[in-house]
Amino acid sequence: MENLTKNKILKGKVVSTKMKDTIVVSIDSFKKHPKYGKFIKKQNKIMAHDEGNTCKEGEIVEIIETKPISKKKRFKVLK
Repeated sequence: MENLTKNKILKGKVVSTKMKDTIVVSIDSFKKHPKYGKFIKKQNKIMAHDEGNTCKEGEIVEIIETKPISKKKRFKVLK
């Protein structure tokens, strides 16, 4: 899938589906420390809009950056 827009597309695992039309996606990254060279595992949790609560916990989903939907939601589920 080509990214023709400037919006970020991220891939992550669904951690929580307890809110209405919202899921929490955990995005893991594995990067090298610039000075010390040690590899560091980092985890970000992002809230994403899921119209109709279609996702289940444990699924791998793609989310895309959009205009702000609410105070904490800036992403939408692509699948």
